[in-house]
Amino acid sequence: MTSADSRILGRPPGFWALGLILAGTLLRLLLVATGQLNLVQDECQYWDWSRHLQWSYYSKGPLIAWIILLGTKLFGPTELGVRFGAIAISAASQAVLYLGLARLWARPRLALAALLVANTMPAFIASGVFMTTDNPLLFCWFAASFALYAAADPERGPGQRRAALVALALALAFGTLAKYLMLAFLPLALVYGHVQHRRGRLPPGFVPGFFSAMAAGVALGFLPILLWNLQNDFVGFKHVGMLVGVAGDKAARLIRFDRFPEYIGGQLALVTPWWLGLMLLGGWRAIRSALGRISGDLLSRDQNLLLSLLFWPVWLFILLWSFHTKILANWPSVSYVGGIVLAGAALLRLGDARPRLARSLGALGLATFVLMHAITFLPLPDRINPTLRVKGWEDLGTSVAELTRALPDPGRVFVFSDLYDLSAALAFYTPGQPRTYCAWLDRRMNQYDLWPGPQDKAGFDAVYVRKEFKDKPTRGVPEMFARIGPPIHVQTYFNGAPARKFTLFACYGYNGTWPRPDTGQF
Repeated sequence: MTSADSRILGRPPGFWALGLILAGTLLRLLLVATGQLNLVQDECQYWDWSRHLQWSYYSKGPLIAWIILLGTKLFGPTELGVRFGAIAISAASQAVLYLGLARLWARPRLALAALLVANTMPAFIASGVFMTTDNPLLFCWFAASFALYAAADPERGPGQRRAALVALALALAFGTLAKYLMLAFLPLALVYGHVQHRRGRLPPGFVPGFFSAMAAGVALGFLPILLWNLQNDFVGFKHVGMLVGVAGDKAARLIRFDRFPEYIGGQLALVTPWWLGLMLLGGWRAIRSALGRISGDLLSRDQNLLLSLLFWPVWLFILLWSFHTKILANWPSVSYVGGIVLAGAALLRLGDARPRLARSLGALGLATFVLMHAITFLPLPDRINPTLRVKGWEDLGTSVAELTRALPDPGRVFVFSDLYDLSAALAFYTPGQPRTYCAWLDRRMNQYDLWPGPQDKAGFDAVYVRKEFKDKPTRGVPEMFARIGPPIHVQTYFNGAPARKFTLFACYGYNGTWPRPDTGQF
């Protein structure tokens, strides 16, 4: 470690790393605790899952429900309770990133540069606020990456390598419980082990311990999900197959070019053009180093091999797959675990060659950090305001409660919509947080269809909610009631500014019919 590594502006890198992690964490905690953003509808859905604990769910594993349950036990069924896990896991991920690079790899300056990149990437900033399945997935991917490196390092003692294999198994297990994508780590780890074996760089006894850890991790993480899918006609696996375009209508057309511009635009927005550019530059150099084409690099050949495998295969596969089907912007998130380190390394090299440019990129990153945390206060037009979809839900819940009280018997009223995200938001934001329902009308299946409907509430009245201003309910709703009142248009507000629009219908005399999950009909 050089003197430049050990001291930066008179302080060790660990001092600045701790300050950066604490500053970001406290700022996110303040943003959430003061209610600057309502929950995203998917967060509401995951919270509703935590009220109905299962071994798995329609679209994801069970870990996110467990984490939210813990958060709400600490802070109640509030926005802070739901999002506390995201804030805590983001801080833990950064700690793993810094300690892995600074201690395990003995690269403290790189560790600090990687933290700077992570904390100024919109995707990573958002993952520290919104409670999604990507939060625990990224933490587990960070942990698994460094655990794999330590377990395969012949310079470490047997005790350290065994501890690393245990950590690898646990990271695989919990990562799989968070999101199926964790299973993509398996082939990457196998390739890393194979290449290191060919190069004679594996410690004695690595292979049996490695396969035991991998098998244990997959079994612990995947078995609950498999058992749940066996009991529910494999709906979770079918859903994933449809999303990735290997089942359903999306599988019919192999190549299409209209999806790519949207995908690459989303990546530039989530990662920023400058960090994505440095990731690609750093990734290209890492490949050359891993192949032995260059020497004397900032990172060792082993480290560059691992980073190349963590970044390029997933990133390129999803890039190419965007020519087949629609790719959600967060899908390549795990590739940015290695990409963050590659961008940090490229930033350090740029600082040696062109320091003014490196400082300019750092300034752009810090500006992004400030903008992302202040975006809720900016007077942006609705059409370009990314926070609009997380504003106005409290107003909607209040309106639903007012309409409920205006019905003849408020104690015999249920609330429903025909969209899972709207039903979930209604469950969280309607006073009293009632059990809500989602009618299967002209849409694909969701988790609500696997839970009982309101058939036991025959004779009740109901409040039906639609997004935007509508003149009449969705086809199929009138058949469930004796009569339906006129539309009630609700313009919601957030901190005095207009937010989303909704339509409420008072529905009288529920007859006990409900769309059947197999057909969407009555």
